[in-house]
This record gives sequence, structure tokens and C-alpha cells, in this order.
Amino acid sequence: MRKIITISREFGAGGSQIGTAVAERLGYYFMDKDMIIRSAVESTNLTPRDFRLYDEKVPFNFGFGQSLFDFYNKPLDARLFEAQRGAILKAAEAGNCVIVGRNANIILKEFDYSLHVFVSASTYYKLNNLRSKMPGVSDDRILEHMRDVDRARRKYCSYYTQTKFGHAEHYDLCLKSSSLGIDTCADIICRIAEE
Repeated sequence: MRKIITISREFGAGGSQIGTAVAERLGYYFMDKDMIIRSAVESTNLTPRDFRLYDEKVPFNFGFGQSLFDFYNKPLDARLFEAQRGAILKAAEAGNCVIVGRNANIILKEFDYSLHVFVSASTYYKLNNLRSKMPGVSDDRILEHMRDVDRARRKYCSYYTQTKFGHAEHYDLCLKSSSLGIDTCADIICRIAEE
């Protein structure tokens, strides 16, 4: 039985919906971006505003002379990543959880009984999915936002984990929600998790 499931996803591919469905079916704790940030804020002196300003952004200038082990002397960007990493580790240590995003697959790669999933989808599927979440926004703006979010995720992943976002080698399972659908993706993940 897999006690930790991480779901990385392209923006608009339905990864959060799939993660919610998996957590409900397995009776697992569900942790997404908002919950990770809330947990990180509670355990540090950082504010929600700090997280909003620097969310999934690569630092502009990292102080190379600073100790990597001194949390409070790190640039704010690095402190935010470390705070989120701590929240993810805490949830994983408790087990029976589904964690969506935040490079949890790399942070938890050494954990036993884990399943790391990547969810992708066609552009058309993602656009349709995002239309309902972004009413009144033109398709061109949605597509631009979609590209910007995924570009930021790739840069963030590369900077903090030295891996490539979305590359199969970093996951146990890759699913295409536009071909399989949300329910089938959740079914597959649950079936594998229960083995």
C-alpha cells in the first residue's frame, strides 16, 4: 500500500481534481498549495503575502556567501521554499496523504511507500477546463496564462530541485487526463496505490 501520493501537473490538466478524488476514495489527507502555504506560515515568521509575492519564482539574486544552513539569513525566496519543504515533509511523515504540486515528488523521492504521479493534458482540454475557472477571460489570455504558469513551474523546479518538470524519469506514473478523464486517472492511481 502506498501511503504517500504526490501529484505534479500541468496547469489546467485537472491534477488537483484528481488528487481530491484519490484522497476521498482512499480516506487520505489532502494537501494542496493553499494547505502547504498555510502550514508553512504557521511554522515560520513568514506571511501569506510573502508567499503570494514569491510563489513559484526563482530568486533574482542569491547571496552566494550566505550559509545554506542558516534559514534566517537566506534570501526570502529560499526561505519560502524551505518552509514549504518542511510542511511537505511533515505531512509525509504522518503518512496516508495526497500532496499536489510544490515539487513534492522530488522532496519525497527517498520515502518508502510513495507513488509519484504526473498529469498532463492537451492544450484544448486545459483551455476548456480553465474557461470555467476564469469566466470572462479571453481564450488568448487563458492560453498565455497557462504558458506562463507552466514556464514558471519549470524554472522553479529546475532551480530548487535540479530536475526537469514533467520528465517521466522523476515519476512512477504519467497520465494524460485529456485522454483518460479525471475519474479514470483517479481509478488508476487508487488501484496502484492499493497494491
